[in-house]
Amino acid sequence: MNLPQAVIVHGLVDIRAALAPGRPVTLLSAPGAALYAGGLWWRELLAAADYAGPALLDCGPAPGRAWEALKLGLRGVVLAPCPAWDQVAEYAAAQGALLLPAPPPALDFCSPGAARRLEAWLAANF
Repeated sequence: MNLPQAVIVHGLVDIRAALAPGRPVTLLSAPGAALYAGGLWWRELLAAADYAGPALLDCGPAPGRAWEALKLGLRGVVLAPCPAWDQVAEYAAAQGALLLPAPPPALDFCSPGAARRLEAWLAANF
């Protein structure tokens, strides 16, 4: 699947900023966010932003968190390779969800100057 450029968002303010240029974007949670914030947080954050585009919840190496995210109806999950990878991948495929073994390159809104670099990042094609 060919995804638009990814932006790591940490909350609703970041999502709104990422969407402001009006360009296609993949929203990506912080690394391992499923471990401390959970899938429900990500689902509700996307709903609060009224965002239905590509979005990925990073579950780190936790297949239980990835499974939970998929059960919650999330359509994109990052799960580091682990012994349960095949089972989670099978479930994701059955749900029509995207499961990635690593996050795509992304602009992190926590990095200095990220907002200033956003438009150029979204316009870039790798």
